[in-house]
Parts: sequence; structure tokens; C-alpha cells
Amino acid sequence: MIRVVEDPTEKRAIVRHILEALPEWFEVEESREAYIRDSADRLTVGAFEEDMPIGFLCLKETGRETIELAVMGVLKDHHRKGIGRALFEKARQIAKEQGYSFMQVKTVAMGYYEDYDLTNLFYQSLGFKEFEVIPTVWDEANPCQIYVMAL
Repeated sequence: MIRVVEDPTEKRAIVRHILEALPEWFEVEESREAYIRDSADRLTVGAFEEDMPIGFLCLKETGRETIELAVMGVLKDHHRKGIGRALFEKARQIAKEQGYSFMQVKTVAMGYYEDYDLTNLFYQSLGFKEFEVIPTVWDEANPCQIYVMAL
């Protein structure tokens, strides 16, 4: 089941549960804790199996016309089962209903880490297009790939 999560405490609990289970992508404690903290104020969509969270996605406004897929995660046992795509489709529907024209997402550029290469391929499969790589957003070992799509 995919649903919007309204309660800030529930949002933080879900985001913590998922991100702590995905150290390959969220091993930096400071960043992980920021995602958890910030989720309370963001539009959050959750995926549930028998009322247990198995994935989530948070959106944040980055401009009057643009919303960002700020962070998402799906438990590894549920990868490649359509959960991430279902979360994205719900988030895209909400973003369109709220009048946004564009969505963006940031990840580590292709060719640096195998796990992030899979993330890049996932975003491309959703219809995101490469916009720009900015090597200094995070650091030289983690160049920031920005993808965009029209809604």
C-alpha cells in the first residue's frame, strides 16, 4: 500500500527505519540524521506491507515551479519489485496536482560507485534526464549528478 504520511513523528520513524537499513547509500551519519530530521516538514509518501514500512520518498520545494525528490529509500528485500516506482508515481501525481512544472533529483554521478550506478539507472528508467554534474556540491569523490523532468 502506498499512502501519504501526515504525522511528523511517523515520518521520522519511517525514514530512520529505512535509511538505517541502507548503509550502502546512507552511511554518513550527519547526512542521514539531516534526512530524518527534515522529513518531518516534507511531503512524505510511504510504502507499507502489512502496516510495516518498506519504503518512503520525500519531496521538497526548490523553486516556485520545481520540486525535488529529496530522498527515498526502499528496504533491500523489496528492491526490484516496483515499490520505488510506485512511490515515485504517487509523488509525481501529487507534484502535478500541486502545480509544479518540474521535478529534479540529485545523486552521485555514474561511474563512481556501483550502488549509485544502479540508482542512476533507476532514475533514468523513471524518465529523468541528465541536466548537469556539479563536482563541488558534496566533494570530488562524490560528484553531484542532477536529473530533471517536466511534469
